[in-house]
Amino acid sequence: MQPTAEPEAKRTRVKAVGQRIENSEELIETFFNNLCDPISIIDTDEFKILLVNKAFLNTYGLEEKDAVGKHCYEVTHHRSKPCEPSEDTCPLKQTLLTGRPHSAVHTNFSGEGGERYVEVTTYPILIEKGKIKKITHIARDITDRVQAERALQASEGRYRRLIESVTDYVCKVMVKDGQPVSTSHGPGCLAVTGYTSEEYEADPYLWYRMIYEEDRQTVLEHANSILKGEKAEPLEHRIIHKNGSIRWIRNTPVVFKDEQGRVVSYDGLISDISERKQAEQGLRESEKKYRQVVENAVEIIYTTDENGNFTYANHAALKVLGYTLEELQRLNYLDLILPDHRQRLKEMYTRQFSEREANTYVEFPFLNKWGKVVWFGQNASLVMEEGRMVGFHVISRDITDRKQAEQEMKTLEEQLRQSQKMEAIGRLAGGVAHDFNNILTVIGGHCELFLRRHREEDPRRDDVKEIKKAADRAANLTRQLLAFSRRQVMEAKVLDLNAILKDMTKMLHRIIGEDIELVMKLSTGLGKVKADPGQIEQVILNLAVNARDAMPSVGKLTVETANAELDEAYARKHVSVKPGRYAMLSMSDTGVGMTSEVKDRVFEPFFTTKGNGTGLGLSTVYGIVKQSGGNIWVYSEPGQGTTFKIYLPQVDESLKEEKKRDVIGELPRGNETVLVVEDEEEVLKLSVEILRRQGYNVLEASEGDDALRICEKHTAPIHLMITDVVMPRMSGTELAKRLGPLHPETRVLYMSGYTDNAIVRHGVLEEGVNYLQKPFTLEKLAEKVREVLDQFVEH
Repeated sequence: MQPTAEPEAKRTRVKAVGQRIENSEELIETFFNNLCDPISIIDTDEFKILLVNKAFLNTYGLEEKDAVGKHCYEVTHHRSKPCEPSEDTCPLKQTLLTGRPHSAVHTNFSGEGGERYVEVTTYPILIEKGKIKKITHIARDITDRVQAERALQASEGRYRRLIESVTDYVCKVMVKDGQPVSTSHGPGCLAVTGYTSEEYEADPYLWYRMIYEEDRQTVLEHANSILKGEKAEPLEHRIIHKNGSIRWIRNTPVVFKDEQGRVVSYDGLISDISERKQAEQGLRESEKKYRQVVENAVEIIYTTDENGNFTYANHAALKVLGYTLEELQRLNYLDLILPDHRQRLKEMYTRQFSEREANTYVEFPFLNKWGKVVWFGQNASLVMEEGRMVGFHVISRDITDRKQAEQEMKTLEEQLRQSQKMEAIGRLAGGVAHDFNNILTVIGGHCELFLRRHREEDPRRDDVKEIKKAADRAANLTRQLLAFSRRQVMEAKVLDLNAILKDMTKMLHRIIGEDIELVMKLSTGLGKVKADPGQIEQVILNLAVNARDAMPSVGKLTVETANAELDEAYARKHVSVKPGRYAMLSMSDTGVGMTSEVKDRVFEPFFTTKGNGTGLGLSTVYGIVKQSGGNIWVYSEPGQGTTFKIYLPQVDESLKEEKKRDVIGELPRGNETVLVVEDEEEVLKLSVEILRRQGYNVLEASEGDDALRICEKHTAPIHLMITDVVMPRMSGTELAKRLGPLHPETRVLYMSGYTDNAIVRHGVLEEGVNYLQKPFTLEKLAEKVREVLDQFVEH
C-alpha cells in the first residue's frame, strides 16, 4: 500500500533536516547509532551505500568496510548472487519514481538465522533541483510477527476443519420454575440423529419418540434430576435413528443456575458413541469367549500380582489345589510350595522379573488343600502394563504321574543296581566258600580222627581241639557265605510260619532279653510256604539278634504275619517281584534306626556297624529269603526304628509230619561195600579212612574213568557209591548213569561244596537225591552213609 502524499511544508522540513544531517557528522553518528532498526543512506545515482548504523552492521553480520561503498543489492539481498529487483518490487526505485516513502517485505536476506522476514521502508532525504539524490533505507525484522500470523492462520484452519468434522452437537433446554419451556437442537443433530434442527422445532415430541423404548424411563429420571438441581451425571442410552437403526448416544449436561441456585437452563452435549459401544460389546463377547476357554481348559491356569498373591485361577487349578477362588485369593503361591523348594522358585521368578524374561518353564511341587503333593510343569509369563510388570500369568500341567513314574524308575534302577551288586558279591562269596569247603573238610576230619585215636590224657588233644574249633568257625562262615550267595542246599518243605514262630517264642525271649518286650501278631489263616525250616529259623534268629543290638536298653520287638496279595503295580515298583499270593513276615524294632547310606548296604556280606560283628547275619537272611523264592525289604530312619518285611510265595500243598530219628551215641557202623570217588586227594583219603574205621569195605577212585574200571572188575555187589558232583572229565551224575547197567543195586550219595550242578536246582535238592554238603564231619558222613544204606535194605 502506497504511503499518502505529504504537504509541501513537510517536504521542506525533511529537506532541511537532511541537509543538517549531511553537514553534521557528529549528529549523524549519534542518530544512527542510537536507533534499534538497521538504517542506511543510499546514493540514488549508483545505489551505493553511503552510511550505515551499528544496528545495520549487527543485523547483516558485516563490518563497515564490507557495507559502505557497496551496491545495496549486494549487501541487503543474496550477496553470493546479486540480482537487481524490478521497479515493482524494489522500494528504493518506487521512492525514486514517486518521490514518496515506500514499504515492502523481503525474505531470505543476508545474515545469520536462516530465512527471515524484513519490512523495508525508504524515505527521500535529499532533493536537489527537484531530483532525489539520497534515500534513507530502514529495515525492521518482522519474522516473529509473520510466523505468529501464519500460526494463527493455521490454527484457525485446523479449528475450522475440526468444527466441520465434529459430529457432536448441543441440545439447549431453557427452564422456568423447574420445568422445560423450550428446547433447541444445534446443527450437528443431523449427523447424530438423522433429523434437522427444523424438524425438531416443528415437532416438540420428536426427541422423546426417538428414545429407545426400554431407555425412556431412565432418560426421564435423568432429566428430572437435572431440573431439580441435583448432581448431573452423563447418561448413555439408545435412540432410534431416522433411518431406523439403533444408535448409542452420550448426553453430558452442563447446568446453569441463577443467584438463588435455581436451574435456568442446561446444555446437553450429545455425542454418538455407537462405535465405542460396539467395540465394548465385542470386547465383552471376546472376554466371555476367552473366559469360557480358560475356565474349560484342561490346563491349570492362574494369575498372580507382582508379589505372588493369587488373583485368579480357572476351574482346573481350583480342582487340583482344592481351594475355592476366594480362598485362593487370600494366599500367596509360596504358601503352596513345599518348603525345600520355596527359595529356588522365589529366586527364579525374581530373576525373570529383573531380567524381563518373557517366559520361563519350571517344575515344582505344590501342596494342595488336602496335604497331597501335586507337581506342576508351568510356563510363567510376565504381565505388563504401560511398561511396568504387574504380575504373572501361569499355564501349568499336572505332571504328578510323570514325576511319580520317574521316581519309581529311579527307585527300580537303584534296586536293580543293588541286586546286580549283591549278585556279583554272591558269586564271589560262593566261589570262595566252595574252595574252602574241601580244605575245611580235611582239617576238621583229621582233627576228629586224631581225637578219636588218642586218649583224654594226651596233651596234644587240647591243641587239636583248638584247631577243630577254628575249623568249625570257618565252616560256619562258609555256610553263611553259601546262604548269602544262594548256593546252600535247601531241603524245602511245606511250612506254617505261625507254627515255627510259636515254637521259637521261648528262644526269642532268651535272645532279646528281659528289657525288650516281644509282641507277636500272628494272622489266622496264614498261607503255607515252601522253604527249608532250619534256614527259616536262622532268618528269624538273625533278625531278632539284629533288633536286639539296635535296642541297647529297653524297647519293643514286634513280630507279625499276614497274607499279602502283590499285584502288577507293586511288581512294577520292585525289582524281581512276581505278582501273586505271599505270606508276609514282619519284624519291627524301636531301636536307633539306620541312615540311608547304611540301609543301602545292610545286606552286603562283611558290612557291619557293630564293633564285634562279622557282617554276615543280614546277608545270610537275604540269601535264604532270595533262595526261597521270596523278597525282603527294609524300612528305617534314624531314631525311628527298623522294620524288615519278608514275602514268601504261598503254596497250595499240605503239611507233612516229620519222623524224628533217635539220637545214637556211637557212630553208626556197617560192613557193606562202598565206592568213594573224589578228585581232591586229601578229601578222598579222609573219607576212605573214616569209612574203613566204621567197618565198611571201601573201594576208592580219583575220577570217573577209574571208578568205572573198578566196577567192571568188581563182581560182588557195590552197595553204595559216594561221589563228588563236580569232577574233571566226568561229573558225578554222569558216572552214576554209566554205573547203573554194571551194578544196578548200587545206591548213590552225592557230596559237594557247591550247588550249581545237576542234582541241585537253584539251591533246592531234587526229590529222591541223597546229598552230603561239604564240609562234613566224621559224624555226618557216618550217619548219612548209614541212612542211605538203610534205605537200600528197606527197599
